[in-house]
Amino acid sequence: MNKYEVSKRFRLEHWQVIALYLMVYDILAVNISYFLALWIRFDCRFNQIPQDYFIPYLKFVPIYSVFCIIVFWYFRLYNSIWRFASYSELIRVTLSSAVTSFFHTIGITIVCRLKEGTSYSRMPFSYYCLGILLQFFLVLGIRFSYRFLLLQRSHKGKEVDSSYSNRAMLIGAGSAGQMILRDLSKAKETSDKIYCIIDDNPNKWKRFIDGVPIVGGRDDILKNVKKYRIKKIFVAIPSATAEQKRDILNICKETGCELKSLPGMYQIVNGDLTVSSMKDVAVEDLLGREPIVVNTAEIFQYVKNKTILVTGGGGSIGSELCRQIAGHNPKQLIIFDVYENNAYDIQQELKKKYPDMNLVVLIGSVRNSRRINDIFENYKPDVVYHAAAFKHVPLMEDSPREAIKNNAIGTYKTAYAAMVNGCRKFVLISTDKAVNPTNIMGASKRLCEMIIQSFARKIEEGKENELPLLHAYIYGEDGHEKNFSKFEGHSQTEFVAVRFGNVLGSNGSVIPLFRRQIAEGGPVTVTHPDIIRYFMTIPEAVSLVLQAGVYAKSGEIFVLDMGSPVKIDTLARNLIKLSGYKPDVDIKIEYTGLRPGEKLYEEKLMAEEGMKTTPNHLIYIGSPIPFDTDHFLSQLKELMRASYAEEGDIRKLVTKIVNTYHPSGEEGPQTSKQARRHMNEAAARHIGRRSPFKADWKSANINTMSPRIK
Repeated sequence: MNKYEVSKRFRLEHWQVIALYLMVYDILAVNISYFLALWIRFDCRFNQIPQDYFIPYLKFVPIYSVFCIIVFWYFRLYNSIWRFASYSELIRVTLSSAVTSFFHTIGITIVCRLKEGTSYSRMPFSYYCLGILLQFFLVLGIRFSYRFLLLQRSHKGKEVDSSYSNRAMLIGAGSAGQMILRDLSKAKETSDKIYCIIDDNPNKWKRFIDGVPIVGGRDDILKNVKKYRIKKIFVAIPSATAEQKRDILNICKETGCELKSLPGMYQIVNGDLTVSSMKDVAVEDLLGREPIVVNTAEIFQYVKNKTILVTGGGGSIGSELCRQIAGHNPKQLIIFDVYENNAYDIQQELKKKYPDMNLVVLIGSVRNSRRINDIFENYKPDVVYHAAAFKHVPLMEDSPREAIKNNAIGTYKTAYAAMVNGCRKFVLISTDKAVNPTNIMGASKRLCEMIIQSFARKIEEGKENELPLLHAYIYGEDGHEKNFSKFEGHSQTEFVAVRFGNVLGSNGSVIPLFRRQIAEGGPVTVTHPDIIRYFMTIPEAVSLVLQAGVYAKSGEIFVLDMGSPVKIDTLARNLIKLSGYKPDVDIKIEYTGLRPGEKLYEEKLMAEEGMKTTPNHLIYIGSPIPFDTDHFLSQLKELMRASYAEEGDIRKLVTKIVNTYHPSGEEGPQTSKQARRHMNEAAARHIGRRSPFKADWKSANINTMSPRIK
C-alpha cells in the first residue's frame, strides 16, 4: 500500500472533522453547564463554593464526559446535517439531554455519598435544575444556531433586491400555504419572498405565519397587491372547488401579477409539496367547472383483457385515449394513424411507461379499405375507438371532398370492417359542430353519426347484408381485383357516437394559437367579439369516450354537459392577463371576421333529439333522429362516387343528405343577437328545469361575460 492510498484511507471527511469539533465542544458544554449551576447557586462567587461540593464535581467530570459522548453518538447528534435541522433533531437533543441529566443526577449523588467526613449527601437542588437547563440550551444552541445563521443570510440576500420583482403574495393560510411559505424561505432556486397572505377565514386575519401577516380575504387582494407592490401570486388552496378557485383567479388575473397554482391535493397527501410543485395558472382553471368523474372500476373491467384499436391514435384525443386505456391492462392496444411522427411519439411514451404491454403501432389511412380490413382480420379487435378525422374547419372548407372521403367514407369502411370481423363495440368520436352544421367538416361528422345509426338499425333489423360495400376490394391469388362478398351473418357489434365541444390544448385549438401570438408580441386574432364555444379538457373528453363504451347501446349519441358556453374574446383576454400583459395595451386584440363555414355559437343537440340520463349525471344520451336508412345509404354511395371522381358540387350533394346542413354562404352567418340569445338560453337551462343540464347562474356569467369582481 503506497503513501497515497494510506493517506486516502485515513483521511477524514469534512463532516467527521466537524463531528470531532462538536465532541470537544460538548465535553466543555456539559461540564461548564453544571459548573455554572454551582457557581450561580453560591451567588456567582467562586470562593464561596464549598470544597465538599466542588471536589465531587471535579471527580465526576471525566466519567460524565465519556458518558455524554457515548449517549450523543447513540442519538446521532454527530451525524445530522445541521443546516437542515428540524423537529427530528430537536427530539433527539431532548432525549439525549434527558438521559445524560438523569445519569448526572444519580452519579454525582453517589460520588457525594462516598466522600468521607462530610455532612452532605447530595448537591444543592438548584444545581441539578440549573445544570440540566444550561446543558440543554448549550448543546441545542450550537447546532441550531448554524441553521439560523444560514436562514438569516438567505433572508438578507432576498431583501437586497430593490427591484421588487421578488415580492410575492400567498393565497391560502392552511397547511399547503404554510408548507409553501417555509419552502420559499429556504429555497435557493428562487429569490421570491412572501410579503402578505390572503385567506377567506376572518379568524386568521391580522395574525401571522412565520412572521408574515395575513392581511384579509379575497376582496383585499387588489388593495394589498398595490400596497406591498406584489409581482407574483401563489395560490395554495388545493382543496378548493373549481368554482371557488375560478372566482379567486378571476380577481388575481386583474392584478397583472404572475400567477402560480397547485395542481391538486396529492402533493399534501404525499408530503412532497414544494415551490416547484406550483404550476402556471392555465385558462382551463378559469372555466370553473368540476372535471368529469367517471366510474374507473367499470372502465377497468370493460377494457381489461380486451384487444383495443384506436384509429387516429396519434392525435390529441387519440393519444390520450391510448394513455388511459394503457393504464387499464388491455390484452392488446393497437394504435392506427396516418401520420407517422405522432404515432411514433405516443409509441415511445407508452413503451417507456408500460414496457410489458402488448402494443402494436400501425401506419395507414381509414380511407384504404384493403388496409383497414387487413388489420381487423389479423388482430380481431374487441373494441374500436374511431378518432381518425379531419377537423380543421377552414381547411376543410377549401377541400370539401377530402372531408367527405376521410371523415364520412373512412368511418363507413372502418365500421363495416368492425362489423364483418366480429368487433363487439364501435365508438365514434363526434363533435358539436355536427349539430345544425354550417361547414363541411361539421356536415361530414353528422354523416358519420348517421352512418353509425344506420349500421345499428340494420343490425337490429337483422339486415346487415343490405349494407353496401362502398369500394371494399382486395387482390386475389391471380393478381386481379376481387370484390368482397357481402356480409351474410348476424353481427353483434354495438355502434355508438360521442359528441363533445372544443378541447382545450388539442391540435387546432385556439389556446396554442393565442399563446404563440402572445409570445410574438401580438396581435391576438379573434374572429368575432361575440363568438362563443363550449370547452372541455382532453382528459375529460377521453373519460367521456371511455364511459360511453361501457354504457353503449347501438345507435345512441352520448353528450357531455359542458357547462355554460365561453366567449372566445374573454378567453383571449384572460390568456393575455395570465401571461402578465394588459389586453389592448401591451397586446392588441384584432377581430378578423368569421371564417368560411364558422358559426357564432355551437349547439350540443338538435332540438328534436331530446335527452335521456345515464348513471353519470354529466353524461346524457340523445335519442336517434329518424331517417330513411335505405335512401341514406344510396345517397352516401353517390356522394362517395362524386367525391372520388372529383366532380359536381359536393356541398349541394351533402345538403340533400343532411337536411340540417346550411352552408354559411346560403343564409348568411349567425348574428351577434342570435349568439347572445343562445348564450342566455344556455345559462337559463342551467338554472331552470327545462333541461337536465344544471349549473350556477353566477358561473355562467363569469365564464361567458367579461370578468367581474365581487
